Amino acid sequence: MDANNLRRSRLADVLEVQGLTVRVEGSGAPVVMLHGWPDSPTLWDTSVAALRDGYRCVRFPLPGFDLSKPPRPVSVDEMCELIGAVVDAVSPQEPVTLLLHDWGCFFGYEYAARHPKRVVRVVAADIGDTNSGAYLKALTLKEKLLIAGYQLWLAVAWVLGQRWPSLGDRMTRSMARANGCPTPPERMGWQMNYPYAMQWFKSFGGLAGVARVSKVFGPQIPTLFLFGKRKPFMFHSAHWLASLGTTPGSAAYGFDAGHWMMVQRPAEFTRVVRTWLDQRTPTP
Repeated sequence: MDANNLRRSRLADVLEVQGLTVRVEGSGAPVVMLHGWPDSPTLWDTSVAALRDGYRCVRFPLPGFDLSKPPRPVSVDEMCELIGAVVDAVSPQEPVTLLLHDWGCFFGYEYAARHPKRVVRVVAADIGDTNSGAYLKALTLKEKLLIAGYQLWLAVAWVLGQRWPSLGDRMTRSMARANGCPTPPERMGWQMNYPYAMQWFKSFGGLAGVARVSKVFGPQIPTLFLFGKRKPFMFHSAHWLASLGTTPGSAAYGFDAGHWMMVQRPAEFTRVVRTWLDQRTPTP
């Protein structure tokens, strides 16, 4: 990798990969963690604490989600290239486990679909087969309206934030508060909303052409799907759960929690993740 794209800091556990600050903690099999909206790598604090004695935990802010840096919207292709650059930097030979949440699931799924030999396992939290026909057919009209309402609000906040940042921030934070997001308001900004503009306004190439999640995973990439039961609508279909339940090595588990179960039920979340990973990680 070009030295301009990978710079090791004075601390051995911090890398700079193509403008992304990557933190690496622990030792063992690599686990690359991708957060979603409107979060940051701190979402994984309790997960790292529970895993780092047996796994090398890798986390970084998605491009544009680090508010200390300028806005950085990227296309799906660019996002997959950035994830790949991080994976190659931290584990050039060994395939990695992906631990995903929210938009991190969407982009992580697409990376795995494009580079299946670089991903050995997937742990996905709360976003399942949202681009499948089974999921869309299962949604009621009310659920479709609720989903469109919050996503369009955030897509518009992205557009308005480019001219009126304070307005975009207020819109973003009000929607996060309405959804029960545990992230402190000062850590949220309109810059994080570009995935919704991709989805609804086809910005930055849109989301057309991405892999159907339900067709990506099978015995070759064991998947643990975790979801919160206390939500106004789900981000997966019953068909997705049934498919995981009959796929060797895969499983699904529901929490008495909302969308951010790793914060709302941290002990239970880390126990389930650690147990599943330990059962599927060869002893060195």
